[in-house]
Amino acid sequence: MNYFNQIVTNKILMSGVVGWAAAQVLKTLIFLIVNKKLQLERLFGDGGMPSGHSATVSAVALSAGLECGFASPIFAVAMIMAIVVMHDAAGVRLETGKQAKVLNEMMELMEKLSGSELSYEDKLKEFVGHTPFQVGIGCLLGILVAALMHL
Repeated sequence: MNYFNQIVTNKILMSGVVGWAAAQVLKTLIFLIVNKKLQLERLFGDGGMPSGHSATVSAVALSAGLECGFASPIFAVAMIMAIVVMHDAAGVRLETGKQAKVLNEMMELMEKLSGSELSYEDKLKEFVGHTPFQVGIGCLLGILVAALMHL
């Protein structure tokens, strides 16, 4: 069997991959426009606009529905996973990013007071979650990608 061919012709899988890639490229371009600075790590990083998580899972869910039927167990699982992932991205992960920002500010203050420097590895990652708007736009992007891939 030609496993590679099976993978690249799997519309559900490819919709998720293309949804994620489109979100990451857009996220990098939006960061460049807003901050006037190219940051290539945004291509693989978490957080930001649009949500790559949301684009991925919504593309997979819609593709599963279009490919297997909206009454199928595959669609049901994909849809529940999409809801959980998007809720988590705008909930727990967003709060984690806010907490990381506060802790990093506290660590900077401690650095100034103690006179010792913290290494880059000691700083917490702040871009981990998404606002509900970023999640919504990511979801719409995923739906668009899946619809286009099934035309």
